[in-house]
Amino acid sequence: MLLQRIGNRGIRLGTLFERAASRHPANVVILDHDLDIAPELGRRTTVAEVADLIDDFASRLWAAKVRPGKRVVVYKSDGFDITLLSCAIARIGAVPVLLSPKLDGATAAELVRRTERPFLLTDATKLEKELPAEVFDLAGTVLLASGSHERATELAGLAGVARVPAVTMPPEHPTLITHTSGTTGTPKLAVHTGRTLQARYRPQVSAIAPLIRGRETIAMHVSFVHSRLFTALAISLFRGFPIIVLADPDPKQAADLFARLKPGILEAHPNSFMEWEELADDPRGPLSNVKLFSSTFDAIHPRTVHTLLRATKRRAPLFGQLYGQSEVGPAVVRAFTRRRSLEDDGRCVGRPFPGMTDVRVVSRDGKEPSPENPGYIEVRSDGRIVTYLGEQERYDQQVSADGWWRMGDVGYRTKWGCVHLLDREVDLIEGFGSTLAAEDTLFGKLAELAEVIIIPGADGRAVPVVCTKDDRPLDPAAWKTATATLPPMAEPVQWRLGELPQTATTKIKRLELARLLAAGTTGATGATDATRVPGTAGAIDATRVTGTNGSAPAAGAQA
Repeated sequence: MLLQRIGNRGIRLGTLFERAASRHPANVVILDHDLDIAPELGRRTTVAEVADLIDDFASRLWAAKVRPGKRVVVYKSDGFDITLLSCAIARIGAVPVLLSPKLDGATAAELVRRTERPFLLTDATKLEKELPAEVFDLAGTVLLASGSHERATELAGLAGVARVPAVTMPPEHPTLITHTSGTTGTPKLAVHTGRTLQARYRPQVSAIAPLIRGRETIAMHVSFVHSRLFTALAISLFRGFPIIVLADPDPKQAADLFARLKPGILEAHPNSFMEWEELADDPRGPLSNVKLFSSTFDAIHPRTVHTLLRATKRRAPLFGQLYGQSEVGPAVVRAFTRRRSLEDDGRCVGRPFPGMTDVRVVSRDGKEPSPENPGYIEVRSDGRIVTYLGEQERYDQQVSADGWWRMGDVGYRTKWGCVHLLDREVDLIEGFGSTLAAEDTLFGKLAELAEVIIIPGADGRAVPVVCTKDDRPLDPAAWKTATATLPPMAEPVQWRLGELPQTATTKIKRLELARLLAAGTTGATGATDATRVPGTAGAIDATRVTGTNGSAPAAGAQA
């Protein structure tokens, strides 16, 4: 942790773009979408212009009576302006509280309530279609990033106000509040300080510095409400990397953009990389110039790594994997090369950052943690959040007196110190082994799989939920061959990929999926369409559980 502390003055989100512009004013930012707060800026701009936009909106927020130390909840339609508004809020010393656009309105309103009458920065679409009317009573003031509403103040109406100087808050002061995944209930609000975010930035910049010597274009598809985006931006901005920001991970759109701009670095969620596997076969070579693929949030399947690394023409490309959590930041790192085979252990997530993070695995039952008997993974890092807003007791339950944070995952360490992640604690199916390792095996053997999630069924048996590319029926013979070496499972259930409940970082919400599956089989919620896949030996249902809007309901998304 020592190397995270020396000279740590805090990340200073409010002046992030301004300081970068002083070094690289003409550096470009390219978007795949228009900004709601400034559509006139277009989809190609400079860092200096973005810094000016942040200054402009910081001044508008000041004119709307936002002051240092005040909390401003940002819950608006998806877009990079969520990030820019966060910087504007921090620029005047206030604290942005970022809520994923994927959260349903009722959950967002509950989090506004927990924030204790904050400013709420939203848009007309969210007010009219998602947020309940009570939100006006829960928030002190409602501000609009776009659109109009008779009970809200439009930031557009404050254009041209006098600019105000940046406010620098102490590094130990809260500078950002994000939320957890909500996979086990209502999300928790995680409080970051300038110092803890800077402590997260350091291991990431130390990992990338020796890998990328020159100037590379970086393309990012990271949730706009996740702390990871801010540290990734800081690295790129201060290195002068041209930045491509994607709001839409659609493979066809990404392929068009990458084929034209040829990024040298890709930063994305694991599930986005899985979707982008098809880009490897694109004759335009959208991935041909990638030197570094970078992913965090989850361990990534070997098939995805194998496919993407073989799509680039760079001499020695790398796939960098960071294992961490919203509450502690990156804790463990591992890099893969083209030498990685499909048979390599996808559960090995790497080793801690020397001098910055530490990891231990604690026994669950007094026995030595092992592949057959995984223990609790715990992390120590100065990047750890300082509390859950309004839920100090829940925070205290996860951190020990000497600073070890329980990750909620189980695994073990090898004699060489490598951390192996086997399962989430809540997803562990006793006697089955690692569901994640089984999923890796299936991905490696069945090219037609777009997703597979193994969850406990109502009777405790492991139930594989599968999604295929283009929703083709699952081949029962191929499935039988692929599962021959795996522990016994129930018959697979086939869903459409878009109907799986996901967090903001595109992770599948396994507990929610198990609940939906149980509800679908009993007809307890929504409408259930079940058709037998032709030619299957046994009952393999193509099951679709839908809510009233025709899609699987998703309550809570990871920040």
